Amino acid sequence: MLKKIQAWKKSQDPGTQSFEERKERVKKQAVPEHIAIIMDGNGRWAQKRALPRMMGHHEGMKVVRQITKAASQLGVKALTLYAFSTENWKRPKVEVEFLMKLPEEFLTTFLPELIEENVQVRIMGDKSELPSHTLRAVDKAIDETKDNTGLILNFALNYGSRHEIVKAVQAIAKDVESNNLNPSEINDELFSSYLMSKSLQDPDLLIRTSGELRLSNFMLWQLAYTEFWFTNVLWPDFKENHLIEAIEAFQNRGRRFGGV
Repeated sequence: MLKKIQAWKKSQDPGTQSFEERKERVKKQAVPEHIAIIMDGNGRWAQKRALPRMMGHHEGMKVVRQITKAASQLGVKALTLYAFSTENWKRPKVEVEFLMKLPEEFLTTFLPELIEENVQVRIMGDKSELPSHTLRAVDKAIDETKDNTGLILNFALNYGSRHEIVKAVQAIAKDVESNNLNPSEINDELFSSYLMSKSLQDPDLLIRTSGELRLSNFMLWQLAYTEFWFTNVLWPDFKENHLIEAIEAFQNRGRRFGGV
């Protein structure tokens, strides 16, 4: 009996389990359908190693591949990654140009794998300011994965939540002005339908890496009842076991949505 109890305790200790064992255990409970991630810490990762900041961004790109695959295996339905904010244009020109090449490199390199994994690529953000080479790569990936029925990989690219909300208000005002919408019809559900994320349910879980404790203008409306999970791990060091840890924390929380 004592041996059985010890074996059970060992099976419940994440530190003694492989990724595959933890994955199977997590899948037996409710997995967050939509996970959003603020991928932070690329620059600091590089600086700690006396490397150019761009090397951190490039290493972070590889992590996107690993986490996308892990999320798909876990049964997550949508993964939204904060890739480039509307405020990131303030960074040095060389860094911005490098960041704008990363989606092209990622999607060109890993598109066959995404197709094989049945992943559907989407984007939300202001596409009008993106360089033509970035836009071509994104549009190609969207087109070639549009019929896939697995995980939705949604890149927030040139995205800012305040900009998104202002645009939604402007669109609603225009519809009211043209008599296509009655003000009395405006509610939470209708407002959400004017947002860039309208085809996705709100995130169940938000992950932010690098130890920062803020939202940085990311999905402010959509995160109203999302569970937050922060980690000091820098994004290039973020592994599948960290994703599992975040989901395990999510599964141990009680989501009441304002109720009791």
